[in-house]
Amino acid sequence: MIAQISAQQTWEALKDAPDAVLVDVRTPMEWQQVGLPDLASLGRPVATLTWQPGTEAAFAAALTQAVPARETPLYFICRSGARSQSASLLAEYLGYAHVHNVADGFEGPPDETGQRGRVMGWQAAGLPSRTPSTGT
Repeated sequence: MIAQISAQQTWEALKDAPDAVLVDVRTPMEWQQVGLPDLASLGRPVATLTWQPGTEAAFAAALTQAVPARETPLYFICRSGARSQSASLLAEYLGYAHVHNVADGFEGPPDETGQRGRVMGWQAAGLPSRTPSTGT
């Protein structure tokens, strides 16, 4: 069963488990325009492995290459928790023992004006992030 946890819980877990890996399954365009979680203060990168329906075999190959140890705690994140849930299910199928879905995602759901990143998720929690296109 995939553990559903918040972005804040994910951050705390990543701080406590130096071997844990955060896997961002969004697209390169999303990383460039919206940003990425920044784990520099924890001394490690974010694994950026895009999940798209129909690319399961390629995603599985990339994941097993990036994280060969099946006991490694994995935390999957996307915009709002849906794609990361699909990626989490595949990781569990591949035999990873400690799989978590960041249910509120990086941006979370839209607010009453349609804007994301304000209600829930990594951004709304004020967790470290950076935008590769600007470096901030």
